[in-house]
Amino acid sequence: MSNQRTAIVICGPTAVGKTDFAIRLALQHKTEILSADSRQCYRELNIGVAKPDAVQLNTVKHYFINSHSVTEEVTAAGFEQYGLSVLADIFKNHDTAVIAGGTGLYVKALLEGMDEIPPVDLSVESEIKEKWKQGGLDWLADELRKHDIRFSAEGEMKNPQRMLRALAVVLSTGKSILDFHTSEKKGRPFRAEKILLEMPREQLYERINRRVDQMVEKGLIDEARALYPQRSLNALQTIGYKELFDYFENAISKERAIELIKQNTRHYAKRQITWLNKYFKDEATRLIEVKG
Repeated sequence: MSNQRTAIVICGPTAVGKTDFAIRLALQHKTEILSADSRQCYRELNIGVAKPDAVQLNTVKHYFINSHSVTEEVTAAGFEQYGLSVLADIFKNHDTAVIAGGTGLYVKALLEGMDEIPPVDLSVESEIKEKWKQGGLDWLADELRKHDIRFSAEGEMKNPQRMLRALAVVLSTGKSILDFHTSEKKGRPFRAEKILLEMPREQLYERINRRVDQMVEKGLIDEARALYPQRSLNALQTIGYKELFDYFENAISKERAIELIKQNTRHYAKRQITWLNKYFKDEATRLIEVKG
C-alpha cells in the first residue's frame, strides 16, 4: 500500500445514480463504501429513502447504512466523528475509500470539519417542536424572521430540520447558528477526490417521478403506515413519509400524497443542485453527466 490515502467522494442530487456508481467504483478499487446519507442510516427506513438493497449491500461493505434507529439523534457533527473513525479503519487495509454523498452538510462536515455550537436548552427545543406541529413551516419561518434575520436571509428556509435547529440555537444562545460557522477547514489525513454526477434537469425530474411510482409499488405506503405511531420523531420529518402521514390522517387523498412526494423530491433535488454548485462544483475533480 502507498502512503497516500484517497477518499473518492461521489456527490449529486437525489435519484441521479450515486449508489450504483459508488458500488462500481468500490469494486474497481476493491474497497468499501461510507454512506453520507442522513436518512439511509436508519434501520426502520427502507423503501422511502431508496436504501441500497440486500444484494447491493452484500456486494460491497457499506457503513452508515442501517447503523442507527429512528429514536436516536443523528447530526452532522456526530457523522463527522463516525465517518472519520470508519475511514481510519478502511485505510488500514485499503489505499482508497468511497464516500457516497447524499447529504451535502454531512460531506462538508466529514471533509472540512464542523464548528462547535453550544448545547441548546432542551425545554426551548421541545416548546419549538410543539409550536411547529401546530403552526407548520409558515410559523417556523415567521419566528426565524423575528429572531434570526441572518438565517432567514442566508439559511435553508425550506428545510424544517435546519430551521428548527437554527431557532433553538438563537433562542438558547442569543446568536445566529451562522455566527458559529467559520471558513477554517480542518486538516484530514487523506486527500479527497470529488466526483459530481449531473443529469439534465428534465431527465432527473422524470427519473424522480418514476422512482416514487416504483417505491409505491414496492410497498412504501405499508412501510409508512407501520411508522405512523412514531411520526413525531425528527427522523420521520422526511419526504416520502410525512406526506403519507397526512393521507393517513385524511388531510389529503392518497393520490395527492403521492404527487406531493414527487413534487417535494423534485424541489429537494433542486436545492441539492444549488448547494452542490455553490460548495462542490468548482472543487470537483471530475464532472460526470449521467444518462437518463
